[in-house]
Amino acid sequence: MKKLLLGALAALTAAACALGATGCGSSQPANNAPANAKDAVVVGTLATEDILPMWVVEQQGGVDGALQVQTFQSATELIAAITAGEVDLAMTDPMVAASIYASGTDVQVEWVTLGTTADQGRFGIMTADGKKYAKLTDLAGVPIGVGSNTILEYVMDTLMTEAGVPEDQIVKEELQKLPVRFETMASGKVAAAALPASLLALGEAKGCTTIADDTKGKNISQSIMIARTEFLESEGGPAILEACKTAWDAAALAINEDPESYRDLLVEKANLSDAVAKTYPICQYPTCQLPTQEQVDDVLAWMEHKGYLTAKITYDAATGTFSGR
Repeated sequence: MKKLLLGALAALTAAACALGATGCGSSQPANNAPANAKDAVVVGTLATEDILPMWVVEQQGGVDGALQVQTFQSATELIAAITAGEVDLAMTDPMVAASIYASGTDVQVEWVTLGTTADQGRFGIMTADGKKYAKLTDLAGVPIGVGSNTILEYVMDTLMTEAGVPEDQIVKEELQKLPVRFETMASGKVAAAALPASLLALGEAKGCTTIADDTKGKNISQSIMIARTEFLESEGGPAILEACKTAWDAAALAINEDPESYRDLLVEKANLSDAVAKTYPICQYPTCQLPTQEQVDDVLAWMEHKGYLTAKITYDAATGTFSGR
């Protein structure tokens, strides 16, 4: 696997050099590169395990600085960077991708970073009082901390509905910032909260209870890599995208073969707490494939129902593209 990864990194370096990226043995752009070529291909993300293969690619140094993973502190900051063209690729979710497209910025889904199967990635609903709130129906009519128009709200709604809680009994308390949401739940100021895997693990280490998560049953959540259409249509864009996919696949296979070799990198980049650093489960990562039609259609239908989309947006699973704006 290491030889495969090294080969993929070499291919990515070559593709990036064609764009005139730095670190390619010369301070001058390649002859076939546009004069205004970027210094590096930039991948935007939040500090989350979903992007670990790209961190591996970056760490290995085979791209000689031609690829940079830029971490943002909030989804709002990441969305602003995508819209402004400050990143070329971004790890996000179908809700964000559809919202960005609906707001006027053309983006295309490229592959699922986590979530080709239900056990990849984890989102759930947690409480500090597992005796009072032992099951989801105990939360009917009780405020749950979550952020609007997010994958966590979608997962929460889906889990609550599947548990038989009527829609008008799913009550939300707006807590956009994840650390604030976690601490509000852990201190009992809100009965429960919708949280990602890292915070579920931290809460469990501190004695909180995960009432339900999305790792079993229907596969309802995916993290995805998207690309700005402007980047894809630029000279060399398609080549660098294919090189990124090849490098992702090689890194994913390397992680899956020997996950513990990448624990330190995951702990550092995903800001995992010391309480879970040694025990946090490292996911099996998928090689590049698009989310299915059903997976994205379900998200779009939910967004329309909630009023988060004002136009009928459709997704083409064959190409990863949106239309209907």
